[in-house]
Amino acid sequence: MNGRRRLTILRVLALMGVVALIVTLFIFRDQVKKLEEYGYVGIFLLSIAANATIIIPLPGVAFTTAMGAIFNPIGVAVAAGLGAAIGELSGYLAGFSGRGVAERATIYNRLITWMKVHQNLTYVMISLLAFIPNPLFDLAGMAAGALKLPLWKFLFACTIGKILKMLMFAYAGFYSVSWFTGLIGK
Repeated sequence: MNGRRRLTILRVLALMGVVALIVTLFIFRDQVKKLEEYGYVGIFLLSIAANATIIIPLPGVAFTTAMGAIFNPIGVAVAAGLGAAIGELSGYLAGFSGRGVAERATIYNRLITWMKVHQNLTYVMISLLAFIPNPLFDLAGMAAGALKLPLWKFLFACTIGKILKMLMFAYAGFYSVSWFTGLIGK
């Protein structure tokens, strides 16, 4: 089997896997919520699920905020950030599997062009987009996959941004409960 055919087969399998994951998460969304009973492991797993969706959003940062009020915010941020980065592999794999997934979007084509021109800044941009709550990160993940950026570099940049974002939300939950209990105590 030649390399091009093997790559095509890998792309088809990756796309089928992403579609199957999104459908599964949507069908079992109520059961996915039960993962929060398992502490940091549950936070990690739920964060994977929340970030693995491309089209159907799940409320990962809201969950992280709530868990920051219950558990140590730093532990919550690390568990949620690592899970979120792994979950974002769905976008990377969707881009790797076939460029036609988001190819028609103007913003996607701009991202591809920008990433090609600014290769040294691409990973900084990935970290920044992973940090800022926005829907563009899925497109950046798809673009990274389509450009076949090294997976470990994508994951590293994504993890930095996701942990920092989750740290912000976990502390928001922690301090909001402290503030609220302070109001009740007065």
